[in-house]
Amino acid sequence: MPIETFTVHGYSVSGNCHKLRLLLEQLGRPYRWIEVDSANGATRTPEYLAKNPNGKVPMLEREDGRILTESNAILCWLAENTSFLPADAWQRAQALSWLFFEQYSHEPYVAVARFIRGWTPLDSPRRAELPRLIERGEQALAVMEQHLRKAAWFTGQTYGVADIALFAYTDCATDGGFDLGKFPRITDWLARVRATAGFVPMPAVSTETAERLAAS
Repeated sequence: MPIETFTVHGYSVSGNCHKLRLLLEQLGRPYRWIEVDSANGATRTPEYLAKNPNGKVPMLEREDGRILTESNAILCWLAENTSFLPADAWQRAQALSWLFFEQYSHEPYVAVARFIRGWTPLDSPRRAELPRLIERGEQALAVMEQHLRKAAWFTGQTYGVADIALFAYTDCATDGGFDLGKFPRITDWLARVRATAGFVPMPAVSTETAERLAAS
């Protein structure tokens, strides 16, 4: 029976999108990637909104046309019945708690600070948000640092979906103005994730974005 090939609509330098690429590569699953420049309105076209009315990336499309959105929901569905998602109900709930933490307490600060510094003009009024975003993002990183004092991973005893979810934007947190040198256990954990089989790094940002980050 042939293995289904998924289509992923994503913006490669988005952490939320890179999560899926990383897991698919580590699972060895076939997929087709359609680059969607969400930073420049590509998710607001009538064609895209017909598939995902929320107008965001990533979006996974099955061969039969069924659609799944929200990065961490896609991660869990892809990881079902694999070592990346715990089978034990309690351990799975622990992993899910970190997935919710990532979207509620981590991504809104770490990822948004990166976006403002790299994708908005240097004179954007949104840059006034950065001190508060960094303060709240550092609180989230401190929670992760505390967890890593007693555990090697966030998914359970081994690497899995929660680690992938948290890795994506933590690995590029310096783009948002965060000093990861304050968090040595996070630094060690990032290295462990990079050392996992099948790991792929996030692609480099555009020259324009890199120059804006350097000037921020």
